[in-house]
Amino acid sequence: MKWRNSNTQYGWLPSALHWLMLLLLVAVFASMELRGYFPKGSVTRDALKSWHYTLGISVLLLALLRLAISFTGPVPAISPPPPLLQALAARLMKLALYGFMVGMPLMGWAMRSAEGVPVVFFGLTFPPLVGVNEQLAEWFEELHEAGASVGYVLIGLHSAAALYHHYFLRDDTLRRMLPK
Repeated sequence: MKWRNSNTQYGWLPSALHWLMLLLLVAVFASMELRGYFPKGSVTRDALKSWHYTLGISVLLLALLRLAISFTGPVPAISPPPPLLQALAARLMKLALYGFMVGMPLMGWAMRSAEGVPVVFFGLTFPPLVGVNEQLAEWFEELHEAGASVGYVLIGLHSAAALYHHYFLRDDTLRRMLPK
């Protein structure tokens, strides 16, 4: 398997990054969902929040890397080709997922900046995106929480569509992303 895409198959690098992103997103969501099981101020809860921030920045960096790599080769065609509306829906979903993978970490970073809390990524402190502003921090927090709900829906629809294509339409939509 080549590292770059061909006209019929995703390369090993885009494919690996796709599945790594899935694992990262599961970890991001799990770190926030699990924190509620621990009392405020506990070491475990604080560690989960810290991991959430680090994993969120990892999602941002990986999404940007995936976008850059996507410009280096073709997008493998689906065989048989889907109807026009399905192809349009797939493109819109891809845009929405990339918007989510870039936008959510940026909102989290902006929220932390507005709270006056530095964003630290494996010991590297990122510069603030906005100045300290309590109202802005609350607004970003509400957007970030709503975005998480949207993320569950997007990821669920993306997964359901892949399985639908594989098991019902029996095209190669999913197989293009699997290693050969």
